[in-house]
Amino acid sequence: MPEIRKLLVANRGEIALRILRSVREMGIRTVAIYSEADRDAPHVRFADEAYEIGPPPSSESYLLGDKIIQLCLQHGVDAIHPGYGFLSENATFARRVREAGIVFVGPSAESMKIMGDKLSGKQAVKAYGVPLVPGLDEAITDLREARKVAQEIGYPVMIKASAGGGGKGIRIVHEDADFEPQMERAVSEAIKSFGDGAVFIEKYIAAPRHIEIQVLADTHGNVVHLFERECSVQRRHQKVVEEAPSSVLTPEVRQAMGEAACNVARACDYVNAGTVEFLVDEDLSFYFLEMNTRLQVEHPVTEMITGIDIVQEQIHIAQGKPLSFKQEDLRINGHAIEARVYAEDPRNNFLPDIGMLHVYRTPKGTGIRVDDGLIEGMEIPIYYDPMIAKLIVHAETRDAAREKMVRAIQEYLIVGVETTLPFCRFVMRHEAFASGNFDTHFVAKHYRPELLDENFDAEEAMIAALVADLAYNGDIHHIVHSEEAHPRSDLSAWRLNRRR
Repeated sequence: MPEIRKLLVANRGEIALRILRSVREMGIRTVAIYSEADRDAPHVRFADEAYEIGPPPSSESYLLGDKIIQLCLQHGVDAIHPGYGFLSENATFARRVREAGIVFVGPSAESMKIMGDKLSGKQAVKAYGVPLVPGLDEAITDLREARKVAQEIGYPVMIKASAGGGGKGIRIVHEDADFEPQMERAVSEAIKSFGDGAVFIEKYIAAPRHIEIQVLADTHGNVVHLFERECSVQRRHQKVVEEAPSSVLTPEVRQAMGEAACNVARACDYVNAGTVEFLVDEDLSFYFLEMNTRLQVEHPVTEMITGIDIVQEQIHIAQGKPLSFKQEDLRINGHAIEARVYAEDPRNNFLPDIGMLHVYRTPKGTGIRVDDGLIEGMEIPIYYDPMIAKLIVHAETRDAAREKMVRAIQEYLIVGVETTLPFCRFVMRHEAFASGNFDTHFVAKHYRPELLDENFDAEEAMIAALVADLAYNGDIHHIVHSEEAHPRSDLSAWRLNRRR
């Protein structure tokens, strides 16, 4: 049984800091890496040891797997946790880490390879009776044959890159006349994004919900699920708001999805933490989408409703220990919601924004958690994902969690860049989200940028401008907390999250 005394986090930002905290609580010495752009980042300061890995571009720093492994060997590191993104789902890196005698906190390279390709993943789960979206389970490149398949399935269909991710290499085709140009675009984007033009075709589910199941599997054959996360509020096929549990699953569907997710893990001999993603239609029929062979961005909502530190469980599993609980020990406690705080402008098609965090104040209180990796006065690097933080709330009921999220957003003050906080507040207040009657097309159906400013009157605009101006002069604390700053009770920090 390998004992981990020193662990390196091969990542940056909020996820690096989040992992380092859990690892330190276990009495394990922590090591951070950083690019030149992240020299003063909080995760660097927090770790027991920190080493520069290269210039700002990730291709010259955080993606240098061999350099990271060599650094570990030089400094007596026992284990590597990859976080998410970067090298977290790189099967070659996972294999080389283990070949170097270092513990990789994650699944085997073989499991990664199977589930890293959507087609091989579908083929693996077939034998376990996991529901699949009707369509091809093999790659196709011949245009005429592909068009024939689409006609047999029936429009609309979805053309998807086999090696895809992040919404790339996907095209929806509603009628036969559009098939040829859309397939050409899908193949071209797949080659450009993944170096692999293989695509497959499946039936397009018009109004799906995106619901995923967190699984944990140890080296002793134990596989459990930690219930579901609803991830249907997305922009550009990427999540912005997540919650646990889903507002629509019945106990029977939840159990069936959980069992299916565990079978997906068994289908590829999975070990460690992973997430099985499903599409769920209006009738609550569910279909396997893919498996993410790593820790998910939204894992905190699962931690909030189960009380389980998933990172610590990952470490225990990596050390060869059995899971400390059984499926029947797990219960859903209350409701949790996560809002991703991106440096993006929701008034301008969610385009990334850059700049300095002139003011950065996080909300506080019972049931509020902020996972972040930046501090006031820092520049947001242009080289990486624009996420500033994850804001997570937990309450006894879903409605109480929504209201707590609104209050937390109101108290979250960021001056210097545009953020997604106003959009997340819009989601919380929207009737479709409040009722649970929404799907992955929430943004297209319900959101328009001007809706963010419906109640932003001239008086509030003047106060927001005053607060932002004072922020640059270092006198933000007085104005935010003074009576003059709050002539109306609904004035909130989210309205001030605008760059001057």
